[in-house]
Amino acid sequence: MITVYTKPNCQQCNFTKNFINDNGIEAEFIDVTQDENALSYIKELGYNAMPVVYVDESTHWFGFRPDELEKLVAE
Repeated sequence: MITVYTKPNCQQCNFTKNFINDNGIEAEFIDVTQDENALSYIKELGYNAMPVVYVDESTHWFGFRPDELEKLVAE
């Protein structure tokens, strides 16, 4: 399962959530405005923008990335 770190009123977050839900990808969504530990974690990974999609230790990115999301559909 992937983890998607989001925040409210974020258009790219909404696009990412919709893509994931529409394609049946199993994901956990975490609102970083409600979870300080999650916010600290993504900052440690080097991200300051949302959403952050975390697949595994070597696969993660920020923003709405249909190219990367398509790879998850193919798996």
